[in-house]
Amino acid sequence: MDRRPTNRKERAHRSEGAFPDLTSASWGPGERDRFVASQQASRTGAATASGRNGAVTVAHGSYAARAGLEAMKQGGNAVDAALTTALTQVALTAGAPISYFGIMSLVCFEAKTGRVHTMNAEWNTVAGETDPLSIPGGLDFSSTESLLGRGRPSGRTALVGGFMKGVDAAHSRFGKLPFASLFHPAVEVAERGIPVDEGLAWMYALRRDDLARLPETREALLKPDGSAYRQGDILRQPRLAQTLRLVAEHGSDYMYQGPWAEKLISAVQAEGGRMTLQDLADYEVTWADALVAEVGDGYSLATSPWPNAGGVALIEAQHLADAAGLVRGPHFTESSEALRKALDITQVQMVGHVSPEDAGKLFPGLDLSPGARVTRAHAEKLWALLKDGSPLSGWKRTSPMHSDDVVAADAEGNIVAVTHSINCALWGRTALNIDGISIGDPASYQQAQVAAVPPGGRLPAPTETGVVLRDGRAVLGFASMGAGLHQRTFQGLLNYLHFGMTVEDAVNTPDFFAPSTDPTTYEATAVFPAGKFDPAVLKGTGVAWREAAAEDEHALLGGEGYWVAVERSPETGVISAASHNGHNSDAVAF
Repeated sequence: MDRRPTNRKERAHRSEGAFPDLTSASWGPGERDRFVASQQASRTGAATASGRNGAVTVAHGSYAARAGLEAMKQGGNAVDAALTTALTQVALTAGAPISYFGIMSLVCFEAKTGRVHTMNAEWNTVAGETDPLSIPGGLDFSSTESLLGRGRPSGRTALVGGFMKGVDAAHSRFGKLPFASLFHPAVEVAERGIPVDEGLAWMYALRRDDLARLPETREALLKPDGSAYRQGDILRQPRLAQTLRLVAEHGSDYMYQGPWAEKLISAVQAEGGRMTLQDLADYEVTWADALVAEVGDGYSLATSPWPNAGGVALIEAQHLADAAGLVRGPHFTESSEALRKALDITQVQMVGHVSPEDAGKLFPGLDLSPGARVTRAHAEKLWALLKDGSPLSGWKRTSPMHSDDVVAADAEGNIVAVTHSINCALWGRTALNIDGISIGDPASYQQAQVAAVPPGGRLPAPTETGVVLRDGRAVLGFASMGAGLHQRTFQGLLNYLHFGMTVEDAVNTPDFFAPSTDPTTYEATAVFPAGKFDPAVLKGTGVAWREAAAEDEHALLGGEGYWVAVERSPETGVISAASHNGHNSDAVAF
């Protein structure tokens, strides 16, 4: 990819005739109205699009996908498109499931070098937090209310997010368009406003009382009378628009060393938090070569290396599918035996959520280090222990964890996959808002994970984002999100890699969700979308199961996973994109 000068003033400078306008005014007649309308829609099948010049797909935010496509139409590359899309997604959701002070994981195939780069802009812990196990809060999957969190609001639940640092760093390294142009659509959404869609209205209804707790949040996110926005209301965010303009002009330093940073620290400390300006100044993204593993049938998976725990988990799961014979038998939607294998394999990710001591007790003698878990030899040994019943499954017998995704591809062959998140439930119970930017409470349920990391260190991330390679060329980019992201990624990749499905079919084939777990007994119940699986196949697994209807908010919030992908044929150059098969997802191309 062509690289721009890294001098911030040079990249942010706005000159007549040289600075592209990515707002909807440049999209063409009727385009804004079309994508405002699609932002309000809810899909029942994956959106698809194909072209030769570029494509963007998203799990949520049809309008944002169109904004990202415009970046490529005006001379940008896949990185410009992905970053523009991600920035717009946050504005469209008022910072509820994703945030400009959240986290980002990026995987980028650079066509001209054949290299896969990864960028980790995930959470840093707070250097002054010396007793993380006492951080207030908690959540569980027993009810929608429990998923929203419990315990008193506390500034100690905030961590140092890298989203905006990641946007800046990725653009500095690979972007072609001027930095400030990437912010145009997000500023337009915040300033001009856009109708509240059904999903955002639902989020507001769940979290209204928490949003009313603090004056600044109430002013930024609620109506003047203190009520929550409803579907169809026009949401405007003038404070956010001004903040984004300042970041576009000054770069991410405005948030990590400037006036915004000072406001953040003052607000966090007023709530009992221990974050300091030094925590912000010390934050840096991490670039690394991809973790690459051969997964059979001529394919390799390239994903983010440790401390991205999700990358390790997704490769381990694909190796386990091979060791279990799952890739050579009937599809898991058609066979109880295959489905049970798939359910057990996806529960193995829990090994990353228990202490090394406990993991060693569950699997004595097995090397469970990140390096070992991505090898085929590990999978063979682990499956030998799992095939008669996994100690991690915890299935209740029937017989005697918010984010967004972007994947973009361009005509040069570059493919970029991004997952970003606020990593808490819908703004978080603390509901801090600094000049339009939401500050979540991700430490409110990750106390043990924070305690396992040195103060000020990088928290392992569960995101599963990557690129599929064949003969050294990228053929697929993918990203996942939601509490069931591991289950969804596992199934989507199986469908594409081993069952020969197109990206559209890989998304639309029925998938199981993350299981629901009883918080008192820790027994797990498998969860499936209503009416999508043969009940005889489900009964044959031998585990307790239930179906979740489309209106089952608890199951969808606590267990559904979303997976989006873009495929590019190295032979023809045709790019095919598929979105999530629900919500206001979309895929666009030209």
